[in-house]
Amino acid sequence: MAELATGTHEVDVEHIVLKGADGAAVDAIHARPDGMPHSGLVLHPDIMGVRPLFDDLCRRLATHGFAVCCPEPFARAPVEVLAATDDPAARMAYVKELDDELQIGDLEAAADYLVVHDDVREVAVLGFCMGGMQVLKAAASGRFDRAVAFYGMVVPPESWIGPATKLPLDTAAEVCPTLAIFGGRDDFTPAADIEALSAAWASRPDCEIVLYPEAEHGFVHAPERPSHRADDAADAWTRVLAFLQPE
Repeated sequence: MAELATGTHEVDVEHIVLKGADGAAVDAIHARPDGMPHSGLVLHPDIMGVRPLFDDLCRRLATHGFAVCCPEPFARAPVEVLAATDDPAARMAYVKELDDELQIGDLEAAADYLVVHDDVREVAVLGFCMGGMQVLKAAASGRFDRAVAFYGMVVPPESWIGPATKLPLDTAAEVCPTLAIFGGRDDFTPAADIEALSAAWASRPDCEIVLYPEAEHGFVHAPERPSHRADDAADAWTRVLAFLQPE
């Protein structure tokens, strides 16, 4: 298994409540390394949201010197959806109800929290799966210095598109420096969609796509999944840590 290797910092991890873009209470994980963090990192989880996997991932990222904040993406969902921590279908059915202005606003609120509480100047955003899709949108908000999207849907599934859904390709040319990581056998990110993103970034040398040809969806962040590929995951994390280092 290739979990993100731990760095040199001791870390404190806590659960906090952010004030969301509309004043809503948003549960979040906050991880801070010892000493002075070199930068901030907002982490968007996959569709199953904040859970012990992301407590550990926030901790691991913070050992590399990042102050990390990971908000729950379904904070405004009905109780039965928020509680469906073992039922991806319930959350997938609700994605079309999400308001992307609020979703991105919550990521910005997490960034503001890191600036105030951890005294960082630069804040990046990183996400997985559905979170990777949201990161492709948040990268164009003007709030973040860098972005990393792990297997984020370039074109959302039709069933995920609602009246308040933003489409990543609509603002792809406006993103901050962004690293997008995909698997060549990921049905959620077909080759045509990746090519469309590449075309949108044709004049952006600060944006990069990395494709792991044999990888399926979710091959990096959850080592217990059958799709996990240890060697590819280790390589991807090496690239990400290098990419996120502040200049």
